[in-house]
Amino acid sequence: MKLIAFDAPAGARIGQVVGTQVRDLAPIDDFFADPDSYLDPDAVARAVELSSLRLADLHQVPPVPSTARIFCVGVNYPLHVMEAQEAGLGAPEVPMIFGRWPSTLVADGDPVPVPPNEEGLDWEAELAVVIGKKTWCAKEEDALASVLGYTGFNDLSARKKQADTIQWTLGKNADRSGPIGPVVVTADEIGDSPSLEFCTRVNGELRQRANTAEMVHSIARVIAYISDTVTLMPGDVIATGTSDGVGAAMKPPQFLRPGDVVEVEFESIGVLRTPIVGPDEFRPQAPGGVARLSV
Repeated sequence: MKLIAFDAPAGARIGQVVGTQVRDLAPIDDFFADPDSYLDPDAVARAVELSSLRLADLHQVPPVPSTARIFCVGVNYPLHVMEAQEAGLGAPEVPMIFGRWPSTLVADGDPVPVPPNEEGLDWEAELAVVIGKKTWCAKEEDALASVLGYTGFNDLSARKKQADTIQWTLGKNADRSGPIGPVVVTADEIGDSPSLEFCTRVNGELRQRANTAEMVHSIARVIAYISDTVTLMPGDVIATGTSDGVGAAMKPPQFLRPGDVVEVEFESIGVLRTPIVGPDEFRPQAPGGVARLSV
């Protein structure tokens, strides 16, 4: 089953994509309170009877609740380990976890601005795991039972801020820098231990190509590693790391600049497309509603 989230007058909702139509399943918070009940065949059949919408008419939003935590895995593909070592990072013996804020997430097709003091943004195609069950102290052998589904993710990175200190938080949380989508494919369609081809294209030119089977730390291992410290909740996201081919490792380095279009494509999931714009395209509001001057 393929799922999206979309805007509605009363708030975001989850729907099932069927060709060019979307079956409206539930408000997004209700859905993630009990995903299994809404994915039950009888519930889906009721949704078919109640409503069907045209996909082209909907404004998509990130397919997770506002309470989601986004756990990102750093340096998790062998050839990317080599790139990281050239930048002074050692190979992690355990999953390297850092966090993203849900406010950084955007949907397929949404533009992403380059921060004003960055040369550009770097691309990182990643398979994202959406959690479907409350999970505490999972064992590797049963950890994949926690997975609702899989989707694409582009961990767009502000490398200057990321390199300023040993803490990556600012560099990995630039405004609107977390494209996710285009759909969540439920785990029953992907299978255990996903082996999916994926790639990144910038303005149509290939930048990354790999297979998710190449991960250093498997999805099951990552879920087990996180969940013995943090209880994973339905709607939480794990971005499982990127392969080699990032812009910062190119000679000379290359980054995404306004006017560029970056696409990450995952087998069985589809293409997540992101146009890059200038910082003034999304100028945040200052306290009191007065727009800050651009820098």
